[in-house]
Amino acid sequence: MYNNKVTMLQLYKTLVRPKLEYCIQAWRPYLCKDIELLEKVQRRATKLMFSDKLLGYYDGLRKLGLTTLETWKLCGDIVEVFKIFKGFENVSYNTYFTLSQSGLRGHSFKLYKPNFRL
Repeated sequence: MYNNKVTMLQLYKTLVRPKLEYCIQAWRPYLCKDIELLEKVQRRATKLMFSDKLLGYYDGLRKLGLTTLETWKLCGDIVEVFKIFKGFENVSYNTYFTLSQSGLRGHSFKLYKPNFRL
């Protein structure tokens, strides 16, 4: 354990985390081995900050105020969909999404997910 947990956390957030999150929507890993490889980096960093070996990975993340990389990927996806719908990206949303035509209450950006039978 390093004595100054605050400094180690700041170094992790500044130097390591941006490299793990860079363009995650473009190269999004989907194989379990690739996801585990990325999570292993974060697991190692949280182990360095705590002397308590009985503290679990998710408890350590909660104490440090961090989230898992999978959560970051989901948030990045939501932000990217928002940018596509609002016109910040030079992509037509009709290419990737179908809007629901059901006429239900609420906003006009309800997405339709077709059912597949495989």
